[in-house]
Amino acid sequence: MASYGKKASEKVERAMHERKRGELKSGSGQTVKSRAQAVAIGLSEARKAGGKVPAKAKSSAKKSERSS
Repeated sequence: MASYGKKASEKVERAMHERKRGELKSGSGQTVKSRAQAVAIGLSEARKAGGKVPAKAKSSAKKSERSS
């Protein structure tokens, strides 16, 4: 399991609270309703802030191309 730093948990927690209040916006400006999207936004902000966050997962399409 991936190990996350304190900054990552703080950013995700803030994003989740904003989502619950209806204040969290995506990059296109739309209100975020998905829990998973709120977590992704929080982790992205933590990466930009230099927090201990594992790299983004690779897409499965690229994995299947490499294996063949």
